Order: sequence, then C-alpha cells, then structure tokens
Amino acid sequence: MTASTNSPDTLAFSGEEADDGGRTAGPWARLPTWLRRTIVFAALIGIWQLYTSVSGVSAFVFSGPWDVAKALADGVSSGDLVTSTWTTLRMLGTGMAIGIALTVVLTALAVTTTLGDDVLSLVSSMVNPLPSVAILPLAMLWFGLTDTALIFVTANAVLWPMTVSVSMGLRTTPVTLVMVGRNLGLKGWRLTWDVMMPAALPHALAGLKTGWAFGWRTIIAAELVFGAAGSKGGLGFFINNARYYALIPDVFAGLVVIALIGIALDLVFNVIERRTVVRWGMKEGASA
Repeated sequence: MTASTNSPDTLAFSGEEADDGGRTAGPWARLPTWLRRTIVFAALIGIWQLYTSVSGVSAFVFSGPWDVAKALADGVSSGDLVTSTWTTLRMLGTGMAIGIALTVVLTALAVTTTLGDDVLSLVSSMVNPLPSVAILPLAMLWFGLTDTALIFVTANAVLWPMTVSVSMGLRTTPVTLVMVGRNLGLKGWRLTWDVMMPAALPHALAGLKTGWAFGWRTIIAAELVFGAAGSKGGLGFFINNARYYALIPDVFAGLVVIALIGIALDLVFNVIERRTVVRWGMKEGASA
C-alpha cells in the first residue's frame, strides 16, 4: 500500500504546509477567513450579474443584483421589509426559546429516569421525521389564525433535532467526569446539570445550529402557506405577496434577507463555539 501524497511527512518534504483540516495550505488558505469569504461572495454576485446580462432571461421571472438592491433599499426605506423581517425573527425567537427549554427538561428526564428515556426515544423517533409544516393545519385549528400557530410549529421544528443532539451528548459524557461528580456527592438533577450538561455542550451547539435551521425553514414555509399572522405578515408573507403582484425584485429581496440572516447567525454560532468549546479544549482547532 502506497503512502498518501498528502500525508504530513510528504507535505513537509515538499515544503508545503497543511492546515488544521489536513488540506494543503496554499496561498488561498493563507488569506484571512473573512477575506476569502468576501471574495467568494463577490464572485457569486458577479456570476449572478453575468447570467442576468448575457442569458436574455425575462425580467418577469428573474432579477439581477442591481434591481434586487434597489428593491431592498425601497423595502427598508418604506419599512415593509423591516417589519416583515422583525415579525418572523420575533416568532422564531419565541419558538426557539420554547424548544430549548423543553429540550433541557426532556433530555434531563431521559438521563435521570428510565421512563423519561423510553418516552423521549419513542416520541422523537415518531415526530422527528415528520415535517413540522405538516402539522400547521392542526395548529391553525387549535390556536386559530394567530402568531401562536406559527410559534407552535416552529417550536416543534426546533425541539426534536435538539433533543437528539443533546441526548447523544449526555450519553457520551466521559465516564471519568460522571464518577468525579458522584464522588463529590452529586446525583440526579445536580449531576446532570453541573457535570453532564457542560460536557454535552459541543453536541448542544450542533443541535442548536440544526434546530434553528429547521425552525427558520419551517416558519418561512408556514408563512408562505399561512399568510399574515394577525395584522402583520412575516418574510414568507412578504415573498408570497410580492409574487402575487409580480414584483420579482421584491421576491428576490426577501430571499436575500433570508440568506443574509442565515450568514449572520452562522457567524454568531461560530463566535460562541470559539469562545466556549474551542477555548475550553473540547474541540481541536478553530476557524481563522
């Protein structure tokens, strides 16, 4: 069997360096992360503009970056886009808070009691594969045409991916840590909260990333189907309303806002991870 050409010894012999992921650290890898991502972002915008200019696609079905930028500016100045974004973020935040609280309770019960473990395993296996937007009709019957229906389906979307991740983190807590906690007199909820929960932090952050993404997609889809919640509509309603009136730049503007919020929250999660999991030595390496 021949040695891999990317092994550390081979790279050292050839004078090349490898980054933390084992990839060859060429000139591109030596650039700061923010600069690399900015260049990629600018390239994507350039490809978008090039396609719009040379493809001859109808403006009725596709908009270029400049038209979308103007639609964004108009939406912000009029307040329509800002209000819609805030409405969606408010409901998403409420749903996530409920989902996180339920995750802590359910996973703690699953670790400390056999009944809790059986209930969580069975219910999560049944509900987790179910698209949360599929229960929207029931939520509308239960809670009416209100924000509560959207918050309910969002909390459901956030809850189950997080419980799976946190449960795995709790189950894989090093036995040594558990033994130390028990030697200090900790047991039950105290052992779970003071020892096992901190040890499960990497899995909890991974679950939070997955949960928010599920919740984000669910609430946008629910708004597209559900429409306005009360007297105000969120981003999904904004996009669907723009589609109804054939305001294609506004449709793209709503999609761009969704993408930008996704980028912003990913940056927030990365900062939290670097300042906790990586700094505490619970994960090797950190992004530049």
